[in-house]
Amino acid sequence: MNEVILYTLLTLGLLGTVAAVILYFVAQKFKVIENPMIDLVDDVLPKANCGGCGFPGCRAFAEALVKSANENHSLDGLNCPVGGNDVMKSAAAILGLEVEEQEPLIAVIRCNGSKANSPAKINYDGPSTCAFAHNLYAGEGGCPHGCLGLGDCEVSCDFDAIHISSETGLPEVNEKCVACGACVKACPRGIIELRPKGKKDRRIFVSCINQEKGGVAKKNCEVACIGCSKCFKVCPFDAITMSNNLAYIDPVKCKLCRKCVEVCPTNSIHEINFPPRKIKPEATEETTKTMAVSHQEPNENKA
Repeated sequence: MNEVILYTLLTLGLLGTVAAVILYFVAQKFKVIENPMIDLVDDVLPKANCGGCGFPGCRAFAEALVKSANENHSLDGLNCPVGGNDVMKSAAAILGLEVEEQEPLIAVIRCNGSKANSPAKINYDGPSTCAFAHNLYAGEGGCPHGCLGLGDCEVSCDFDAIHISSETGLPEVNEKCVACGACVKACPRGIIELRPKGKKDRRIFVSCINQEKGGVAKKNCEVACIGCSKCFKVCPFDAITMSNNLAYIDPVKCKLCRKCVEVCPTNSIHEINFPPRKIKPEATEETTKTMAVSHQEPNENKA
């Protein structure tokens, strides 16, 4: 009996040793030697792991940077929105390359269907997620394209940059936004867009994505774009296009002249961080008479 146990133990030990040796040689044969540059690049990344770069995490993005540098000798098409230009310059310097500065982006809300502009016609009673409500109904205000206000965008943001306003029922973006795009992906209605911050943090955009005809859109929201094309006709820079009853302002072509804002009949075009417009005083009847008398006085003196 003891011999059987002994032989069993010896056999198992021998098999384990042989398996270990085989696994060792296989591991040596197929081992992947990782480029040490990946660790260096990874160290300068912000470790946000937000996915804004298009990769599942900062480590994967570092690998993509090193691979692109080795194969293409360029980092074109790769960008870390959280770290911005400073981080990309640091990563490029490690890889012996240069990168062009990119204009910082920010999330904008292309819907102004607030509680005041789009009053509730029904009361929603169900799971508090936009993804669920989007598949269930048009929305409390009746607009099938408008914000549902249930906060999927707020939950998705890791930077505390977007919150649902209790006053308007709409999401509001603050200065903490790093343009990671998480809120864009989370919104089932597609009302959130990443746009350039603009010079002096100024930007103009159409805060509406409703593609219904003007009368129907206006019925559900007082500030909906009605597709009247007035902004399109007045723009001197060909920055505005009309498609499916909706105006869209190209942030690259737009020169921030604000002419489109002035002619929009529904105030659906938003201007952000601009100084107040100077109001031209209207000539009153009394002012007109005073000016007329002042022009006549020199002639009376001569007489």
